[in-house]
Amino acid sequence: MGWTPHLLLTSVALVWTSCSATPQAVLPADSSEGFVLGPEDVFALRVYGEEDLSGSYRVEADGTIDFPFIGQTHVAGQQPNDVANLVERRLLEEEILRAPQVSVYVLEYASKRISVVGAVASPGTFPMTAGLTVVQAISLAGGFKDASSNSTVLTRRVDGELRRFSVRANDITRGRAADVPVQSGDIIFVPGSAF
Repeated sequence: MGWTPHLLLTSVALVWTSCSATPQAVLPADSSEGFVLGPEDVFALRVYGEEDLSGSYRVEADGTIDFPFIGQTHVAGQQPNDVANLVERRLLEEEILRAPQVSVYVLEYASKRISVVGAVASPGTFPMTAGLTVVQAISLAGGFKDASSNSTVLTRRVDGELRRFSVRANDITRGRAADVPVQSGDIIFVPGSAF
């Protein structure tokens, strides 16, 4: 298969640089799959074929949820798949179901936050939600305000080092570029317009 100009440009755009240099292009792959649950996180837990056991849960301050028939179950510090396996095991041990199939999908990582600062209507810190992107995060902050949106900078810790990445937010909103997933701890800076 040959390289088309579009594919070549996409490949060239996947360059990243250190915090001390001028920010460039797009980021390394999203590693949000490694997130663990913490207090105030919200997740949907589905037990296949058992609507009464399925629902949404917020992790309490002590790291637990109160699950039907099982009671207090500690989930903080565990990844979503680990929580699904734990609930499956407990449903089997308590002889509530013979072959439970459980899935967990995180709706909000309230214990994980991102910051949006600069030329936005309401700068601040916001909880992570599943699939959150740079443009969506800027919308959470009230949208652009006299901004140079194609000069947006995302700062992220990568392998223990802060890195800066240029995000052409205006191009994203116009459908000219793909939106960029955010990760816990990211800082999105929207510079003000020079005019």
